[in-house]
Amino acid sequence: MELLTARLRLREFELEDWRATWPYESDPEVVRYQSHDVRSPEESQKYIQDSRATVNASPRSIYDLAVVLREEERLIGRCGLKVADAQQREGALWYILDRSQWGRGYIPEAAQALLDFGFGTLGLHRVWADCDPRNHSSVRVMQKLGMRQEAHFRENAFIKGEWCDSLIFATLDREWAARPRQ
Repeated sequence: MELLTARLRLREFELEDWRATWPYESDPEVVRYQSHDVRSPEESQKYIQDSRATVNASPRSIYDLAVVLREEERLIGRCGLKVADAQQREGALWYILDRSQWGRGYIPEAAQALLDFGFGTLGLHRVWADCDPRNHSSVRVMQKLGMRQEAHFRENAFIKGEWCDSLIFATLDREWAARPRQ
């Protein structure tokens, strides 16, 4: 599977991609609000292997894609969509990006392509994403995508030794179709 945007190519992970993912997965600032801590090279390799194992599932429910700069063919992050509930046609969105690429609009661009795929090809009705309220950049990504905040859960997750709040953002298929195109 491959999705193309003006600047990005979203593609399936390859085994050797851990060499590009491990530098940002081992950066404490990048993983600060992730559910996992910094990863070792072996943990990054295992993540890639696990991601690749989902490709041949039938029916496929996880689309965990490498975000690659088209011009340089450089992997800079990942963006994923999981069909969380097929009967309800609901999906969950996630993303992570190398810190050197922050602030350039790559994640909204990648997520938009994945949401187009989710609503258009997969026929999803609703897609949601969550983040720690302290992660202002992630909140901005969801707002740029036109997602609306649906909930603020207080201390609902124990992550990295502390109770954390979660913000839930979502958009519906009809809202996605009606939004102004950028």
